[in-house]
Formats: sequence, structure tokens, C-alpha cells
Amino acid sequence: MEREKQVQQIFSEIAPRYDLLNHVLSLNIDRSWRRKAVDALRWEAAVSGRYLDACAGTYDLSLELASREGFGGQVIASDFAHPMLVQGSSKIGEAIVLPVCGDSLGLPFDDDVFDGATVGFGVRNLSDLARGLAEFRRVLKPGRRLVVLEFTTPPNAVVRAGYLFYFHNILPLIGRIVSGHPWAYTYLPKSVGEFPGPSDFGALFETVGFSDVGWRLVSGGIAAIHWGSA
Repeated sequence: MEREKQVQQIFSEIAPRYDLLNHVLSLNIDRSWRRKAVDALRWEAAVSGRYLDACAGTYDLSLELASREGFGGQVIASDFAHPMLVQGSSKIGEAIVLPVCGDSLGLPFDDDVFDGATVGFGVRNLSDLARGLAEFRRVLKPGRRLVVLEFTTPPNAVVRAGYLFYFHNILPLIGRIVSGHPWAYTYLPKSVGEFPGPSDFGALFETVGFSDVGWRLVSGGIAAIHWGSA
């Protein structure tokens, strides 16, 4: 519970600068990662379906799906940090995105209601990762896909060294200056370092009942896109 409160506090407090910092600190490549994550969702099989974007933040991943040509469904954007949903509300416009303040460890939805689900840079903040994955599986219709976009540690030694230096030295400094938050951007690199690697995370997908599990590294292994079918 202490971790949940800490995460909720962090993202509530950095909400006003969250979008700016996301794009600056990722050198804007986070946009291409989100495109690739939505490409992996297989939403074309249910263009008028209902989709969940959990840990939605300020809706960037929700809007990536909702704005796709041919998409005629609805995206439910869920996050337990209400200020994040409020901060991003001006971006929704005419898109079919419905915000819901909800905790991914106990989603406020019935079983088997979504045609797909996404999570962008959120699962590493869950205090119980297996429980969160099990919740995503519970709300998905049988055979439908969960796609998770998350940071990971690059396998190449040279890339990894540069990445870790940036993550532990540059990112916290810039984050603290721009956000004004004294420790949020120290917590974030720490959370990445504690997160399981792609193979271990993929195994956890299978442990909670997902099938057809797979993943791909992007940008030299800075991030990974994981998927599994309910």
C-alpha cells in the first residue's frame, strides 16, 4: 500500500509537466514507440470495439489508437492519479476517449468486456505486477490482446552504459529542474532498474494465463513492447 500511495502522489504532483518531460527526456522517440505498440494490438479485428488503456496518464496512448484511420470504437482511459486525467483532458477533443479514475490492481470493469488493452510505461509502477496482469486478462474478451510498452535495460553493453548514465545522472537532474519535484525523477529510473527483463516479464504473462506471448525490443533495447492473448 505504501508503494501505491507513493506512485499516486508522484504522478499527481508532476502532472502539469508530465507531457513536456516525457517528450524531452525521451528525445521525442516515445511517440514512435506508442505507434508501434498500437500496431501490435490487432485492433483491426474489432474496429468498433471497446478498448482499455490502463495507467493512461494524459492519454497519449489512448489517442494514438483513437486517431487511427478506420478506428470506430471507444477507448476507456483508466488511471488512479486523477490529476493526470484532468491534465490531459484538453487533448481529447472529438476523439472517442472516456476517462475513468480507476486502480489497475482492481479495475472497475466486468469480466470479458474489452476487445484489447494497452499499458504504456505504467506496469512497472504497480505494487503487485502479477495481480495487475491478471486484472488485465480478466477484463479482456477471450483471445483478445494485451500490449504493454515499458522501459527495459538494453542488452548491448555500450548502449546499456550510455543509457544507464543518462537515466541515473541526466534524467533526474532535468526532471527535477523542469518539474520542480525533488525526487520523482530519481524514483523513475530506480523503478526501471527493478523491473524484470523481457524474458522474465514474458514468463509472468504466461503465469497469469496469457497465451501467444511475445515481445520486441525498440530503439536498441531502451524499451520493449510485450503482448499476450487472454
